[in-house]
Amino acid sequence: MRTTGLHPQRTAIGDATQPPVAFPEVPERYNASLLLDANLEAGRGDKVAIWCGDDEVTYGELLRAVCGFGRGLLALGIRREERVLIALDDGPAFVTAFLGAIRIGAVPVPVNPFYGADDVACFIASSGACAAVIPVEALDEVQSARHGEAEQLTVLTVGGAASDAVAFHELVAAHAGELDPAPTHKHDPAFWLHSSGSTGKPKAVVHLQHAMLYTAWAGAANVLAMTEHDVTYSTSKLSHAYGLGNSLTFPFWAGGSSVLGTGRTTPAGALATIARRRPTIFFSVPTFYTAILGCPKYTTSDLSSIRLCFSAAEPLPAAVWHRWKEAFGLTILDGVGSTEMLHEYCANTTTQLRPGSNGRPVPGYELLVVDDAGAPVSRGEVGNLDVQGGSMFAYYWRQPEKTRRSFVGDWFFTGDRYRVDADGFYWFEGRTDDMFKVGGSWVSPLEVERVLMEHPVVVEAAVVDTEVDGLIKVTALVKVGEGSSPGEELAHALRRWCKERFSHYQYAHLIEYPHRVVFVDDFPKTMGGKLDRPKLRAAAGGAPR
Repeated sequence: MRTTGLHPQRTAIGDATQPPVAFPEVPERYNASLLLDANLEAGRGDKVAIWCGDDEVTYGELLRAVCGFGRGLLALGIRREERVLIALDDGPAFVTAFLGAIRIGAVPVPVNPFYGADDVACFIASSGACAAVIPVEALDEVQSARHGEAEQLTVLTVGGAASDAVAFHELVAAHAGELDPAPTHKHDPAFWLHSSGSTGKPKAVVHLQHAMLYTAWAGAANVLAMTEHDVTYSTSKLSHAYGLGNSLTFPFWAGGSSVLGTGRTTPAGALATIARRRPTIFFSVPTFYTAILGCPKYTTSDLSSIRLCFSAAEPLPAAVWHRWKEAFGLTILDGVGSTEMLHEYCANTTTQLRPGSNGRPVPGYELLVVDDAGAPVSRGEVGNLDVQGGSMFAYYWRQPEKTRRSFVGDWFFTGDRYRVDADGFYWFEGRTDDMFKVGGSWVSPLEVERVLMEHPVVVEAAVVDTEVDGLIKVTALVKVGEGSSPGEELAHALRRWCKERFSHYQYAHLIEYPHRVVFVDDFPKTMGGKLDRPKLRAAAGGAPR
């Protein structure tokens, strides 16, 4: 298969005066693992593709490992479109397994490495996986959790051998050799990802062979202007759509390098990694940017290698954007994407930026804000966000009704509520299932959270609805910085702060707003790092809904 022409000529990206990078036509026969082949064709075989701890892997070494794993899967009897579950932390083994499965036309199914054995067993069963790649130390628990299920499963272990499993690295070494990519169609299934599950059980999202390439043209080229000189570092894991783009798709497409971290990332650990590996682009989420700003080591940290920061997964408050800019002199580009769309479809750029907003549509995507009847709303009005673009998922695995409800013609219904300002910037106004009524008026939790985050003592805030004496009340959970004194006096000050800053007429009748303030040390989060709204209601004393 040819890869010529799939890496477009770069121009001045993200500049309103320059045209966006063109999206070349993907060949009918395309396999997503060709991201690696293109780098060898460009003479980067000896260039480091991955840094992970003390390990480094070149593009040549990585392609050989990918081919070895693919050949090994074929020897084990794994065939096209059969699922290969991957329950691994970030590292060369994850990348090898992921691209190696795609190489033969099989379908890798990554899951969060921090899921327990029972969850992994459920994913194996629900996906109908024929093979699973797991850490050797998790083998006994996963096998026990499967309760002797009859489905045939080949287990491959990373980090050691076991009597009833295949040793991953031994398999790769034993099947060394070249392997042409399977002649998959660009619209064939390539891999699955799972939604974060913030409003229910995670859904298996099926993506096609061309989707990764599309996100690279859109995000790596048109938003970040990435080149082979870039080194990426992401605190989000490869098993998530955001992390997959940040640490695999984008750097491999550009011919750059990726820094991968293992274990749960801490602010101090991230700062140490940045100092050691000197990335040029840093990807994270608002919660983590806030955590770094609260880390005592941040004032002496060297982030001079970084040229751009990017944020996604949840809205980045303007207050955090300004604090980060003041602390490090670095710009954070905030954007919005989803597992279903694979990466960001709306983002700020260096020349089109408005802190607090999610920016403007990324080239290659169309966005539409509509009312509940599906009619477009006027600028400044809040409505439901629909999106379409070439990286859109094909369907939810074995959930036809959910799939049908998620599409409106050619558009994906995101479940997010947005407004568009006069300059075309998109402002997140909450999830359709997060909005609630108080005193007959709709309340956006995000709007209250934004105002609270602007208070100098507030580190993080979340707003939910709770029932008190049969009435719905606005409850704010607030985390404050060191040296602050949580209590009724501060709670009253925060209510007054909000009251003075709300200009919307519908809040004028609320004497105290929010009604309740609950001080907390931390917030419940989903596996994807987002606020877990149902658990927040429980923490605030309200019933989950």
